[in-house]
Formats: sequence, structure tokens, C-alpha cells
Amino acid sequence: MHILHTMLRVGDMQRSIDFYTRVLGMKLLRTTDRPAQKYSLAFVGYEANPMQAEIELTYNYGVDHYDLGTAFGHIALGVDDAYAACSRIKAAGGKVTREAGPVAGGSTVIAFVEDPDGYKIELIQNGTL
Repeated sequence: MHILHTMLRVGDMQRSIDFYTRVLGMKLLRTTDRPAQKYSLAFVGYEANPMQAEIELTYNYGVDHYDLGTAFGHIALGVDDAYAACSRIKAAGGKVTREAGPVAGGSTVIAFVEDPDGYKIELIQNGTL
């Protein structure tokens, strides 16, 4: 078994595609529109399955906001330089909620950003785990 994708419900499909592709540098891998069922899907990622897991963005027609709840934590992305990634994300209009730096009590360098719907994304600097 392997992880195929993580699904996130989004309030504005184009806004979310723009964030994941322009701000985080992912590729738009494929889209599906199901008007009869009133939803659209967009799959984004750095590589398509089975090379890497993808993120499935789901827009349900007419729903522009979701309560995120407290069960979901975050998605984690490996980056070569968390400090540079934060600078690039901010320059692209992204929201950094925790600047890059060592995790409390350790040496792993992390940062957190937030997508337009409020989902948290952890950046973990490669080689610091």
C-alpha cells in the first residue's frame, strides 16, 4: 500500500489552484468537473502518482467556506531551505504563520504556512530531521 492523495475541501477552486501552483510551486496534474453532482476536483502535486502523493482539491458548488474543526493537523512538505522558502512564499503573497527555525527542543528546521482556506502546511528542511 501507499498514500495516493489527501483531499481538502476548498471555497474557491481557482484561488486554491493558484496558491498550490504559484506560491508552493506544485503542478496542476488534472481536473474533473461534475456539474450533475455539483462538484469539481483539481489534483496538484510535485509529481503524479505513483511517484508522489497528491493533494485533491474539492470544490462543492455553492460552498465558499468550511469550518476546519480541530482534528486535522497539517500537510508536511520537504524543502531544501526553509528560510528561503518562507521568503519566496511571502514574496508570492503567501501567509507564513511560523517563520523558519529549529523546532523547540530540537534541531529540525521547520516553518508553517497557511493556504487561502486556512489549512496549515509545515515546511521541514531536508537533512535536519
